[in-house]
Amino acid sequence: MKEFIVDASKNFNKVIITTAIESGADAIIVPKEKLEDAKKLGRIKFISIDKDGNLSDDFVLIRIENKKDEEKAASLAKAGKKVIVETTDWTIIPLENLIAQSDNIYSVVKNEEEAATAIAILEKGVKGVVLQTNDINIIKKVSNEIKQQTEKVNLVKAKVISITPVGMGDRVAVDTTSLLKRGEGMLVGNSSAGMIFVHAETEESPYVASRPFRVNAGAVHMYTKVPNGKTVYLCELKTGSEVMVYDTEGNGRVVYVGRSKIERRPMLLVEAEYNGKKLSAVLQNAETIRLVKSDGSLVSVVDLKIGDEILGYVEEAGRHFGMKVEETIIEK
Repeated sequence: MKEFIVDASKNFNKVIITTAIESGADAIIVPKEKLEDAKKLGRIKFISIDKDGNLSDDFVLIRIENKKDEEKAASLAKAGKKVIVETTDWTIIPLENLIAQSDNIYSVVKNEEEAATAIAILEKGVKGVVLQTNDINIIKKVSNEIKQQTEKVNLVKAKVISITPVGMGDRVAVDTTSLLKRGEGMLVGNSSAGMIFVHAETEESPYVASRPFRVNAGAVHMYTKVPNGKTVYLCELKTGSEVMVYDTEGNGRVVYVGRSKIERRPMLLVEAEYNGKKLSAVLQNAETIRLVKSDGSLVSVVDLKIGDEILGYVEEAGRHFGMKVEETIIEK
């Protein structure tokens, strides 16, 4: 997730600061002499700036006017400083050069269009944006641009090849702090190379009320996706963790875990195949656990049949501490 910083150093305004807090900003820059006043407005990270332009928390501001300024910014970033880059006009080339050299680059932006460009440069983007504005509506728009980032994946239509009861196991129900919509769910799998789309509990059932904040994701050992292309084991999710949910088009968004419930339940091993690649997941054997068929309709695991086509995801296998690696790993 990219960082969203609001610069209130030139115009210390309580409305600007409270709007930034309410919009989910990660930090606010304030004059050093106003720091204590700012802290009374909300619990958030404040970055102070003194009259000489020195910033706290290892941040530095570099105004790029020539190649020498760019080289200075690169040197500071490589030394571990968090470099906020301001260009004399909106130019992308200096940012491209800096992003290619360091992950510690932030960009000054004036609006949501500039923010969208900054976080997408070189398909990697800056580490964060620093918004300079006196318009509360722009703060909200930039927040939406940054905080509602999506991560697109290519979902596949895999054919179910086996459905096998595997006894009792510990399963994880992920309760998020967001209301999920019909068509949203999580990708889970016994291997990161082949994951199955498990739908959120948005549907009413004769046996239990809907829980639109929940995905009954499956066994504790399985992988699921988290931001920035990484995976974690389901058992690692806890209150405050970030996790990805996707819609049936593969558009992902970040949500936060409010509670992770691990309970012992009867389990099913569901295996599917796509172009010779296997996708598999161990899921609770219950009517409320639903997968998504290739036509977008939902199917409970108790009604699932061999030959059904379901949505899933495939990638080259190989994860080390949740990060994709290029090495020979066999998971079966």
